[in-house]
Amino acid sequence: MDKVKKNDFVEIEFTGYANNKIFDTTNPKEAAKITNNQNLKDIKPVVVSVGNGMLLKGFDESLDEKEIEKEYEITLTPEKAFGKRYSDLIKTVPIKIFREKNTMPYPGMTIQLDNSIAKVLSVSGGRVIVDFNNPLAGKEIKYKFKIIKKIENDEERINAMQDFFFRQRFKFKIEEKKVIFEDKKIKYIVDLFNEKLKTISGFDFVVEEKEDKEEKNKSKEAKKEKDVKSEEIKKENKEQ
Repeated sequence: MDKVKKNDFVEIEFTGYANNKIFDTTNPKEAAKITNNQNLKDIKPVVVSVGNGMLLKGFDESLDEKEIEKEYEITLTPEKAFGKRYSDLIKTVPIKIFREKNTMPYPGMTIQLDNSIAKVLSVSGGRVIVDFNNPLAGKEIKYKFKIIKKIENDEERINAMQDFFFRQRFKFKIEEKKVIFEDKKIKYIVDLFNEKLKTISGFDFVVEEKEDKEEKNKSKEAKKEKDVKSEEIKKENKEQ
């Protein structure tokens, strides 16, 4: 049977469980069990590169040497999943911070504070106890999964990396060993992740703005004209 190895791109379907309850899935039927949202068209298998951190650490490590189209079940310790729970991430926040946001906190409420997602544990007088731990921290995590197939097409691989690193897709073209984008809005993020993207795919990711292309074309035309004139001058000198 065909097996996967590090750096392979694979299409995989999975369902994750914590305390025997589904918290994540790529299966629309399973997703329907945990949400009332009937719009499940975006729930589908995902494409990842094995061994490159596109899944939880323990889940990612478990894919090595797995067989295509075979069903598996694994259990991850907190260290290999969402990490341990830390008491220093449970903090007391003055209630005025919430009031400044025109919000009245209550136990179980989820809110964004200090660029992090936190959960309100209790409210007492002017104090609010808030937990900044990941809700799944400290828990054993179980995954049921199946690797559907390997992905050999370069465009599909590039789009999988866009989904993971950019969280959206941009138009691109492939020339030799380069993935070229024209949208200058993503230059910063392309530069930021270029080494990682190159390690995963073997391609250089670059942003080539239209203005740059036009300037290059003008330079080429100018050089061509210069070369032509130079040849004409040489020819005239010979004739003289």
